[in-house]
Amino acid sequence: MVERDHDSSFGKFSTASMNNTQEHHMSSSIDNISRRAQELVEKINDGRTGDQKALDSFHEKLVEKVTEACQQMKEHMYRVYEENSNEMQVKLQELSEVLDSCTKLCNELREANQALAGLREGLAIAMKESS
Repeated sequence: MVERDHDSSFGKFSTASMNNTQEHHMSSSIDNISRRAQELVEKINDGRTGDQKALDSFHEKLVEKVTEACQQMKEHMYRVYEENSNEMQVKLQELSEVLDSCTKLCNELREANQALAGLREGLAIAMKESS
């Protein structure tokens, strides 16, 4: 501990010198803490920048993969559409042929019905004449 002597200039110089040393040491400690805090902030900011770059890269790759998957799905969908269209075309052709046959059979049935109606009339007339 430093003694203070108000009457001697040595005591005053010594106390002032001690205060300056303590203040310099405290100032140096504060500067050191401040510098370290700034370094930590810069390190955190660098980490955040790295995180952002990693996230941006991940985003780009994800968009690329999703786009690629969508393109593959679209191509597959069009192949399935083409296959279905070909199958439907075959089925529609078969249906058209069946409907044509039905139309012909209906016409033949109508003609047969008309022939039977004519035959019945002829038989009815013949029955009247024979009776």
